[in-house]
Amino acid sequence: MNIKWKKAHKMKELSSAETRDMFLRFFESKGHAIEPSQSLIPKDDPSLLWINSGVATLKKYFDGSVTPENRRITNAQKAIRTNDIENVGHTARHHTLFEMMGNFSIGDYFKDEVIPWAWELLTSPDWYALDPEKLYVTVYPDDTQTKQLWLDVVGLPKDHVYDEPDNFWDIGEGPSGPDTEIFFDRGPKYNSEDADENYPGGENDRYLEIWNIVFSQFNHLPGLTNNKDYPELPHKNIDTGMGLERLVSVFQHADTNFETDLFLPIIHRIEAMSDGKKYGDDPETDVSFKVIADHARAVTFAIGDGALPSNEGRGYIIRRLLRRAVVHGRRLGINHVFLKDLVPIVGEIMASYYPEVLENADYIASIVETEENRFNKTLTDGLQLLEDVMADVKQADGVITGDVAFKLYDTYGFPLEITIEEAEDKGLKVDEAGFETAMKAQQDRARAARGKQTSMGIQDSTLTDLTVDSKYVGWTDLTVANANLSAIIVDDALVESADAGQATLVFDQTPFYAEMGGQVADHGTIVNQAGDVVANVLDVQKGPNGQHLHTVEVLKPLQKDAKYDLIVDTAYHTAVSKNHTATHMLDQAIRNILGNRSTQAGSLVTANDLRYDFSYNEAVPVEKLQEIEDLINAKIIENLPVSWIETDKATAEKMGAVAEFSEKYGEKVRVVSIGDFNAEFDGGTHADSTVELGMFKIVGEQGIGAGVRRIEAVTGEGAMALFKQHDALLNQAAKQVKAPQLSQLNDKIDALQANLKDAERQANALEQKLASQSAASAFSDVKTAGNYSLVTTELEVESMDGLRTAADTWKQSMPSDVLVLAANLGEKVNLLVAVSPEAIKAGIKAGDLIKTIAPAVGGGGGGRPDMAQAGGKNPAGIQDAFEQAQTWLKDQS
Repeated sequence: MNIKWKKAHKMKELSSAETRDMFLRFFESKGHAIEPSQSLIPKDDPSLLWINSGVATLKKYFDGSVTPENRRITNAQKAIRTNDIENVGHTARHHTLFEMMGNFSIGDYFKDEVIPWAWELLTSPDWYALDPEKLYVTVYPDDTQTKQLWLDVVGLPKDHVYDEPDNFWDIGEGPSGPDTEIFFDRGPKYNSEDADENYPGGENDRYLEIWNIVFSQFNHLPGLTNNKDYPELPHKNIDTGMGLERLVSVFQHADTNFETDLFLPIIHRIEAMSDGKKYGDDPETDVSFKVIADHARAVTFAIGDGALPSNEGRGYIIRRLLRRAVVHGRRLGINHVFLKDLVPIVGEIMASYYPEVLENADYIASIVETEENRFNKTLTDGLQLLEDVMADVKQADGVITGDVAFKLYDTYGFPLEITIEEAEDKGLKVDEAGFETAMKAQQDRARAARGKQTSMGIQDSTLTDLTVDSKYVGWTDLTVANANLSAIIVDDALVESADAGQATLVFDQTPFYAEMGGQVADHGTIVNQAGDVVANVLDVQKGPNGQHLHTVEVLKPLQKDAKYDLIVDTAYHTAVSKNHTATHMLDQAIRNILGNRSTQAGSLVTANDLRYDFSYNEAVPVEKLQEIEDLINAKIIENLPVSWIETDKATAEKMGAVAEFSEKYGEKVRVVSIGDFNAEFDGGTHADSTVELGMFKIVGEQGIGAGVRRIEAVTGEGAMALFKQHDALLNQAAKQVKAPQLSQLNDKIDALQANLKDAERQANALEQKLASQSAASAFSDVKTAGNYSLVTTELEVESMDGLRTAADTWKQSMPSDVLVLAANLGEKVNLLVAVSPEAIKAGIKAGDLIKTIAPAVGGGGGGRPDMAQAGGKNPAGIQDAFEQAQTWLKDQS
């Protein structure tokens, strides 16, 4: 049908919440399922540091690994991008945290539907009601179908449609295709000074891109370089992206995204905390207002989703954003801890769609406050380092090197522009090219660390198109007779039979649990009607359409549509089930004892043991671990029944059932309850009662990442074996220290430790005495080095303490201006430099000298003007170090 050009009407003035809600409701009216915004922390995707787009959480649907219940999806997804942090504050629309609204078709509708829908949403008086006269589009020149739809179906005039050769979405191997972009004309006052750029897609502020619609219709296969050669995908998809912040700036007539209700409340709070500065008065201070507002949003959401400040990965990004905001706060005269006060403002702004931010605002603010307090000292240290650097370069060539500027940025959080500004105040320059080189090297290292996975896999049509029914019955039955073999897959192809090797099988019903939710798959056997074992089940995984895919070792011929008996390994299944029940109990015990902020971050349940990952900002104290273990064992002894029901999600939530944040649930959910102790959404297998677990024992607790801890534990026979092992070790220890009984073991160990300490004190005293005696004789060899006298000597001591003792002896008589001591410790070497007060007054500093000579022994060091020390790994360089000390002193004369 032809959509007639609509008469211009008054554009709506919508809040950000209304803009988001209207987008989702529009596509819901077109049969789309609304996908909730997922955590910023990617799940099972090592190619991403953060969720960085609206489609990132839907990749499993696009690559065919999972088939959605509804092939039409819409979402408003929070995202973080950090590849251009330095642009934030300097441009109108760069952000670290942003929201991308989108509608997606997974092999359902395509161009004929999505383009008219886009126009309806944008221009209909019932929806966004934008003026059609102000809308322009770009299309890929070879995509004649899209151009025809815009011209003939929508009715856009030809001068509103532009060919754009760059409109082809291609990120490497995998789905790709042309795209069409929609622009809003903000008027001639936003024209670029370069007249040639004043068109949709040009470098200007007039034509604002508000929507990109990608037509994922080709498959970029390995070895192909020309998109004209790409074959078409078996399932064509739609992937669109509309930036909420940009669209809101249109509805609220804002020059930039920052003058909208998403940012202005934060900016106004910053104004109140500043030394009287106002947003809009000065372009330079406006940068600081924007940086703080943007970074406060990103830090708040990232911490709310479980990421915590650290020196690597996501934690490093949070730390970097927070520190950059603090530096800009100081430029506004804010010299106290202040970012924590912005957290509830962010929560209030986003409460309509992200209520959890406001609910957890106190916790988020506490993390921000701790990190901000920690940075205050670091900031002071960084400023002092910058002052020292500037003092040195002022006497040299007047240029701060790129490596130094990057160290200030990377270690102390100084944005490059701050270093440049401080340098300019002193009449100095910064090697910006060197800084960029160091930055690129770090980015290359980060990319390499994340691996080389592409962001979208190639569709596997064999499994995607497999629609045979498969029912799981393993919650109640561990054996199924006469199961029909509905499909056999060998080498990614459907076949009629398999005689040997490995194959993937699908049965109409199965008792085999497919790996899911951290619980490993069942093992077992497949038996034919003659009673012969024809295959061993090695693994079971969920297919794209929900079937259980059995990976088997074929022992005898298998035939499609034949009947087989499926038998689960009961002992293995039971052991896994017990550990799964223990995992639920551990989850509950951790929340009871450490608090509800300790949320699950992953788990692995096997037949031998279990491990549980959870968010927590510090090592769990030993006494708390003991409380957790004691609580679980107490509940085991109570013999609590383990039961489950299937119900709707709302009823389950009213029951108090806990849902893992990263899992998706349908309308019907299974709730597993352990007496009145624990209730959780869960699809796994369990013990029938807690007493079956026998006992629970924590094996270890450790950190596995920024703000994430891991507890490993065993139950039943595994716990008994561990106790036997520990008992044997204790008896062996008692025998070695000659303790008649285990109860006397601690006393014996205490006595041995006391004896060891006495021996160490005697050894230290002897070493100091020997060092003093050696030094006394060595100090007689005084050399001349220019205007200064120098003693260099190598002592036979065991540590730096021996060198310090010798230096103390030297200070008593001070037979020279400078002392350089060395100790050859075999594979390493220690150096120490001491300088007399008179030499210090003349400009000789121990720290300067040690930095000069330490490289000779393959090390580095530093210290005070009167004493400095260094370590190295090249004892052969000791004499070179002594000679360099003498040369350096001559040069200072």
